[in-house]
Amino acid sequence: MYKRLFLQRQFLVFVAGGLLTALIDIGLMQLALRADLPSLTAASIGFVAGLAVNYLFHARVTFARLSQSHSMWRYLVVVAINYGLTLLLVALAQALLGNPLAGKLISLPVVAANGFLLSKFWVFK
Repeated sequence: MYKRLFLQRQFLVFVAGGLLTALIDIGLMQLALRADLPSLTAASIGFVAGLAVNYLFHARVTFARLSQSHSMWRYLVVVAINYGLTLLLVALAQALLGNPLAGKLISLPVVAANGFLLSKFWVFK
């Protein structure tokens, strides 16, 4: 069942939205850095813009369910869960392998799958 779920067009659109979000996040961060803003400010600008674009993209395009008032709060819960998963995997990779980047790379498909499932069956239901 899950294999078919991840091969659906909707999952591919979800991943495309994530890639678009990453480009916006990184692009705005780079622009802010070139404007001599502090690095944490630049990263925050990119993150917040990416978060907004990601929510709107998935609400309008991936799941077509923008009108539900509870979806933004649920979306933020999923973001928090995925952030926790990322930190956990980075910490584990650092402790076991001495390589935090390995944990970050491992977290990417985990967070994508978790985000898709929670978005499909809970956030935008």
